[in-house]
Amino acid sequence: MNQAADTQTASESGPKSEMERPANANTSDSPTEDGSQSVPQWPHRLTRVMVCLTWPLIWVGGLVTTYDAGMSVPDWPGTYGYNLLLYPISTWLLGPFDLLIEHGHRLLAALVGFIAIGLVFSSFMTETRRWAIGLSVLVLAAVIGQGVLGGLRVTLSARTLAMIHGCVGPAFFVLCVIAACVTGRNWLAASVRKSAEGTSQRTPTAFWPIALLVLAYLQLVLGAMMRHALPGFSPVGFAHIVKTHITIAFVLWLMTALTYWRMRRCGDLTLSRPAGALICFVAVQIGLGVATWIVNYGYPQMLAPLSASDSYLLHSKNVLDAWIVTGHVATGSLILAVSSLLLVRLYRRRRVLSFSVSS
Repeated sequence: MNQAADTQTASESGPKSEMERPANANTSDSPTEDGSQSVPQWPHRLTRVMVCLTWPLIWVGGLVTTYDAGMSVPDWPGTYGYNLLLYPISTWLLGPFDLLIEHGHRLLAALVGFIAIGLVFSSFMTETRRWAIGLSVLVLAAVIGQGVLGGLRVTLSARTLAMIHGCVGPAFFVLCVIAACVTGRNWLAASVRKSAEGTSQRTPTAFWPIALLVLAYLQLVLGAMMRHALPGFSPVGFAHIVKTHITIAFVLWLMTALTYWRMRRCGDLTLSRPAGALICFVAVQIGLGVATWIVNYGYPQMLAPLSASDSYLLHSKNVLDAWIVTGHVATGSLILAVSSLLLVRLYRRRRVLSFSVSS
């Protein structure tokens, strides 16, 4: 009789605890989430599309600055009196190149904005994490704010706003990458624990990715100041910015190597792989930076002994030159985004493993 009563009691208490667990997990992003918990698919799909569109958007925006085409369309939010979406395709595609890239930049930005609206709706419909819903709203607010900045740059013809617009774009890209990370299946605690199996339970400190983020964004700000140099900017001040930009580039490269060493020691591939990729990205970025300087100002003095420097002449930018300069800008945004991804993954690993140890 007692054994049967105990069995009945266990059968009554078991389902109750199983019912309570998803309820607790749905109210917040608890580390006790198991692998069987369903993950909303549409928010993750939309954020991935936004990531895939935002980086080309930065490329096209860089081309607009490289070709000085920011004022090729003098009105906003329309285009020469037309609705943005109703501007004649033949005029846009067959017209001047600066009109092509400026109007194309606006159309691509509008597409990203529409996807951000869809992200908010899908998050409200399917997400149970309030902070994830708030993040989707923040993404929408950021893309609207970036669009307004771009429009004010046109209507006010303000070069300073163009510089700010260029600095906010990479920050929005970071938001998209973070949103794609936290809405994916790899964010589940079970996935984090699986990736941590057989690795050191000691998680590296967040100092390394935070330092990478700060240095990478500082580089973007300095680069924007160089690209959008105001007419009254002193040559001495410009030279100081260039020297600081070069110095931080090599410090950032050293920091990526140290970060990779720290992440590799813990043995988690979800951390060491992005850290290793950052070493390559910064190396490419330094090479593109040297090429950008040559395209804009000629061979630097340290490269003067090279035979190619004797015959090199500055000329109007061709397609290759424009892509080198714009690639330098876009790679900087990629470094910033991967650094943010590394920081978010590190935070998630630390939170899940610390909860597991305490429980």
